[in-house]
Amino acid sequence: MDVPQADVVVKGRNVEVPDHFRAYVADKLARLERFDPSIHLFDVELKHQPNRRQLKNCQQVEITARGKGPVVRAEAKADSFYGAFESVSAKLESRLRKVKDRRKVSYGEKTPVSVSEATARLAADDSLGISPGVGLDNETPEAVGPGQIVRTKVHSSAPMSVDDALYEMELVGHDFFLFHDAATDRPSVVYRRHAFDYGLIRLA
Repeated sequence: MDVPQADVVVKGRNVEVPDHFRAYVADKLARLERFDPSIHLFDVELKHQPNRRQLKNCQQVEITARGKGPVVRAEAKADSFYGAFESVSAKLESRLRKVKDRRKVSYGEKTPVSVSEATARLAADDSLGISPGVGLDNETPEAVGPGQIVRTKVHSSAPMSVDDALYEMELVGHDFFLFHDAATDRPSVVYRRHAFDYGLIRLA
């Protein structure tokens, strides 16, 4: 059994996580560290959707990998947590490979891959839907109720280019990404449109 160097935090939302599943997760994630040795934390969250109409997708697993580079995130659903974990770990491995490949291109003698080319390949992954707070840290739960803000996240962000924002948006698997635009020194948002096109919102 492989032992991860990074911390592995496995938590369940309304789910009891057995020790044998924690060991299974740690063993699998240890094999992904070769793609980025700087990863210091794998944050794994299990969720159960108690909907009889969604029995085939009632178990959800979300993994967030944090290291010196961009945050890499993936999630998947299946009829069991083992099935969901197998699917989400494959997605995470694919995204970590892309980070590693991009790093090789950036520091090598090859011409960097264009954003449109790189994201066209990433877009072949399953769409994970929109979730608020893309790549944000310091999550603070709020009171739950109809029409209430149920989650607030605050994060610091170094200025980056639009290309870098698009790249990081693809890595976390969301449809939008809030970032500090280096060109305007203002908060901006990139978002996915139809096919492989993107949109950009800048504050005036």
